[in-house]
Amino acid sequence: MSDSVRLDKWLWAARFFKTRALAKKAIEGGKVQYDGARVKTSKSVELGALIRVPQGWDIYEVEVLSLSDQRRGAPEARKLYAETEDSVQRRHKEAEARRLTNEVMQHPLKRPDKKQRRDIQRFQRQQGE
Repeated sequence: MSDSVRLDKWLWAARFFKTRALAKKAIEGGKVQYDGARVKTSKSVELGALIRVPQGWDIYEVEVLSLSDQRRGAPEARKLYAETEDSVQRRHKEAEARRLTNEVMQHPLKRPDKKQRRDIQRFQRQQGE
């Protein structure tokens, strides 16, 4: 544990990103927010700060509980932060919405044959006109 840790190192140590380069890219792209604002990669992380981090479809909002610049196992990495209750509820609600959307969508049982492909292409050309 150290008293001052760069944001990219902390995100890497907390296992939000596989490499520091990916963490840096996300921070510079404005995807990661520190206390509600865009910051630079070299921002020093402080205890109690709120960080919003995208992970696939989800956005995690976490509070910093501990500082570390060393990457360790996942159980130890989870001790560096606590996810806010709003974040947990939002993620579960969005996951449920995605699940329901996927259930409603009807996937074909097989690939279209030649005649069906031609019909699809004809339909798409008519829609484009």
